[in-house]
Amino acid sequence: MFETTPTERTDVEALIASLRPRRCGFELIRLGPEADGGYLVPDDLADIAAVFSPGVGRTCGFELACVDRGMKAFLADGSVSEPPLRHPAFSFRKTFVATATTTDTISMRDWIESSGVPPTADLLLQMDIEGAEFDVLRHLPTADLNRFRILVVEFHRLQRLWQPGFFQPTQEMFSRLLASHACVHLHPNNCCGIDTAHGVEIPRTMEFTFLRRDRMTDGGPVPVCPHPLDRDNLPKATVALPGLWQADA
Repeated sequence: MFETTPTERTDVEALIASLRPRRCGFELIRLGPEADGGYLVPDDLADIAAVFSPGVGRTCGFELACVDRGMKAFLADGSVSEPPLRHPAFSFRKTFVATATTTDTISMRDWIESSGVPPTADLLLQMDIEGAEFDVLRHLPTADLNRFRILVVEFHRLQRLWQPGFFQPTQEMFSRLLASHACVHLHPNNCCGIDTAHGVEIPRTMEFTFLRRDRMTDGGPVPVCPHPLDRDNLPKATVALPGLWQADA
């Protein structure tokens, strides 16, 4: 149900258009498992000092792949007692990542500052925090956001874009993110299907990969979706990326 009159369709479509994936000049590679927990990123990982991974859950294959490429891995999740795998390069906090640091949470800024990673080093973010990602990214200081060369974020319940109280801050968050980073890959999670309202198809849960714009060497539209390395998250029907989310729409 909508809290008021739904968001204007033209506004939703404009936001979707801004998020269509662009070529970046790097091949996309898959890090992590051939199912849920594996993600596509640009092959621009050299000299990234660390991956920050809020939301561990039951798999950390992505983080392990990052460690294999020379990164340190900082993991945080208040819902598990420890990561499913142990590694000397892993640093785990049993806490949730949120907009502010409290007795039960830590902010991204405080987490980064307490990590000991050199302040000029590039970072990678892999975030899957079940809906809290919108507020966390909206409140992330610009200086910290710009330290992330690559961001991989799973956004949840995107059908709420029709709710004006959700759309406005989300649009502001994406506009701020897109000022410094470009979307280079989209992959609908086949856990939750597609919501169709007002003639617009929106995957309810979707994985986004962003690359910082100073690393981009192309910028043209991505001609083919899905990518050959995309895999279903779960053993159920594939959810295809709707045409409106693609560059040739």
